[in-house]
Amino acid sequence: MKLVCTQSDLNANLSLVSRAVPSRPTHPVLANVLLVADEENQRVSLTAFDLSLGIRTSFAAEVTGGGSFTIPAKLLNDIVSRLPDGEITLEDEAGDTVAYLTCSSGSYQVRGMGPEEFPELPAIEAGRILKLPPEALIEGLKGTLFATSPDEAKQVLAGVHLKVLPDCLEFAATDGHRLAVVQTPNEKAEGEETEAEFEVTVPAKALREVERMLVMRQWTEPVTLHFEQGQVVFEWADQRLTTRTLEGQYPAYRQLIPPSFERQITLERRSLLAAVERIAVFADQKIIFSNAASTKRIRKSPCR
Repeated sequence: MKLVCTQSDLNANLSLVSRAVPSRPTHPVLANVLLVADEENQRVSLTAFDLSLGIRTSFAAEVTGGGSFTIPAKLLNDIVSRLPDGEITLEDEAGDTVAYLTCSSGSYQVRGMGPEEFPELPAIEAGRILKLPPEALIEGLKGTLFATSPDEAKQVLAGVHLKVLPDCLEFAATDGHRLAVVQTPNEKAEGEETEAEFEVTVPAKALREVERMLVMRQWTEPVTLHFEQGQVVFEWADQRLTTRTLEGQYPAYRQLIPPSFERQITLERRSLLAAVERIAVFADQKIIFSNAASTKRIRKSPCR
């Protein structure tokens, strides 16, 4: 295997997939990133997989010898991120477990492992296929991810519940104390069939990576979502993210939203944020909002 690529391409894509490398791998090969050089298409793909979350990305390179290899992700990331701009040559010899990395400032030898031990990303051959507008997906995730529970022991509360409706996408998240629900338009291309109602709960960790990848690449074409029981895959361009779904009944959050309110006010967002930030240095669990007519206390309390 031999390839030549730019430092910027390798660094950006390596940083992307490294988010799926487990901090405490159950098997040594899971601490590695799988590198595959495709001579026919002149592309290089990088894959990381922690057996729950998997990320694969690819980029153009000059490949003069196809092949595959797994390299310790953290070590390779530390090396590449410190290299100067310019071309990088990466190669290995058949039957050897050492990768040789060469650039204008020096050369490195990194011991890796064979690709045969690296687990395959789950493939979804049946199931449902949906097309999601990236703008709607980003808006929904930004408005709900903050409300998910950081405790994975809370099962479905550690994810975002995505409901696909004929004319909109509905995102919901709650940690038991706060609830966020966002509806975004589900625009269909001309001639595209309207999907029947569909819902799934996806881990927040995976969706944060989806949001980050979409924003970083400024992707504007529809994102393809593949789903079957227990597994979901997001695909666009040369990016692929696969993750398990969260099993269990998501809370009936619509019942937690009052049908009407006693009072309603409209505020300028920036002014409100600035005021809250100024007073928050003195706040513990509550902030008091008041006007001449009434005083209302907003505090953290379990959803009822």
